Amino acid sequence: MSGTSEGPTPAAGLIGAAVTESNVQPSRGTGAPPRVATGLPSPSWPYSSAFSAAPLAMAVVDREGLVTDANASFADLLGTPPGELAGSVAADLVDLASDARAWHAYREVLRGRQAQLRCTRRLKHPDGHSLWVQVTVAPLPAEEPGGVLLCVADISDHRELQDRLRHLEMHDPVTRLPNRTLFFERLSAALEVESYDESGTTGRIGLCYLDLDGFMAINDTLGHRVGDKLLAAVAERLTHCAEEAGRTRSIPPLVARLGGDEFALLVEDSTGTEQLADLAESVLAALRSPFDLGGRRLSVSASIGVVERQAAGTTPTALMAAADTTLYWAKADGKDRWTLFDPERNAHLMTRQALASTLRPAIERGEFALEYQPLVSMEDGRLRGVEALVRWNHPQFGVLAPNRFIGLAEEDGSIVPLGRWILATACRQAQAWQSAHPDEPPIFVSVNVAVRQVWDSDLVADVARILDETGLAPHLLQLELTESAVMGSAGRPIQDLQALSDMGVRIAIDDFGTGYSNLAYLSRLPVSVLKLDGSFVRGFQYESENNAAVPPNPADEVVVEAMIDLAHRLGLTVTAECVETLAQASRLRRIGCDTGQGWLYSRPVSPDRISELLGVRV
Repeated sequence: MSGTSEGPTPAAGLIGAAVTESNVQPSRGTGAPPRVATGLPSPSWPYSSAFSAAPLAMAVVDREGLVTDANASFADLLGTPPGELAGSVAADLVDLASDARAWHAYREVLRGRQAQLRCTRRLKHPDGHSLWVQVTVAPLPAEEPGGVLLCVADISDHRELQDRLRHLEMHDPVTRLPNRTLFFERLSAALEVESYDESGTTGRIGLCYLDLDGFMAINDTLGHRVGDKLLAAVAERLTHCAEEAGRTRSIPPLVARLGGDEFALLVEDSTGTEQLADLAESVLAALRSPFDLGGRRLSVSASIGVVERQAAGTTPTALMAAADTTLYWAKADGKDRWTLFDPERNAHLMTRQALASTLRPAIERGEFALEYQPLVSMEDGRLRGVEALVRWNHPQFGVLAPNRFIGLAEEDGSIVPLGRWILATACRQAQAWQSAHPDEPPIFVSVNVAVRQVWDSDLVADVARILDETGLAPHLLQLELTESAVMGSAGRPIQDLQALSDMGVRIAIDDFGTGYSNLAYLSRLPVSVLKLDGSFVRGFQYESENNAAVPPNPADEVVVEAMIDLAHRLGLTVTAECVETLAQASRLRRIGCDTGQGWLYSRPVSPDRISELLGVRV
């Protein structure tokens, strides 16, 4: 008779080793011929009659672990003829060796080192049915023959009731699917080290988290009875999808109802995102067909958030948070679709508070760094200046570009200390380049300034102090403000810009052509440079349409040429942003653009790379 749980294989050698330590003759293995019973309780044993007639299955086991006597109830319970029990290895009969802890405790009781053992086992009867038993092993009085008394109680009915109650507790009554409790139990078990540390597994886990589009309207208008029927029908289709997906796998996906119209399909030992994508597609296809509920045809669709990742290092909470975010994306993208979790997109959509709350401490911890993008002369291709671009080396979300945090910094005012740091760092670096390359013409550094820096700080005083501390000449500093931030401004911003211009600092209007475009202001503002927005420059390139070259729109060139001509008549220089091709550069050069900036020349790079470009045609 064998148990169902895994563990060490029972062997007489183990019993023998344990008994040898107690100076008792080792027993023989289970395959040995039946041993002649010795030391049977004598008729004078006070409990002999009770032992024989007891309805509780009992056996006397000697110190070697062999049965010396057993009552009729014991033989009936195990389905073994009474005469064959004597000399049997007791541990084999009730599967004690399949559990390392129980096996150790049993040997300790045999040795007299432990008072009692009690454990539960599932045994297989010779007629084929299984039964649950509670096994108790306790020492006999020292003066009595034998070593221990083995009692076996049939608890199958009790266990079956427990299982039924647990099933009700762990399953949804409407769909009969596993509920949230059982789902998280399985998910937690799947993420445990033991479950993915075994050889032959992928060590990955996947999750399709979905809810029904339009279910609430059906539930509200047709009633909860119809809604429940629909949920049950959806559960059937999801179960079918899981069964189909599990045909080639040892563990089919677990389908669970998490509450309301939310369902989950858990894929243990995932093989990758392609497998999850196939499962999600099959679910969407299955749910698109109308449901016939008692002659009423209803249609719903689903939005699915798909997450697939390495099991090691993740938690149920983290996995579900990612799935919930991704489900939101699927709904925001139009519903009736699945969306795969994207860490980069998740960084974009992190709660504003999560980033904003760490901005000021990040400045103090020095988590920001500057990169520099060359500004190149269109006439000779030489480096004339650089634009300083800030990056946030976030300890959790990696390197964040300015568009991820500058808006938040402007909202909470942290743009003021951050702006001061950017300005001081850029000026110090520009002076360092000049000192390291005294034979090269000095290059200017361009720094973006937010309008709140003008309103909430003394920008003029800050610039004067930083130029004095770094030793950088004022004409080698250029401050960039967006057109929308300057055009139409009055009072202090205009006064500060004028004071900075009088100091010798260059003022540039960034993204020119996309804001108010009030040309009258150009004659009144202390501006030195116009930076043409990249949307104008992109219109200069040939585009591919059906494998045929489409010539650029002539109107774009006319507009740009007019803006460059106007700027030059006002004594301004013009920088074109987003120059990416030689054709764009050639056309801009032909119509008189002064400098260019874009990936044709260089992406934003480290200060060391700028040093290498000094004096070189880019």
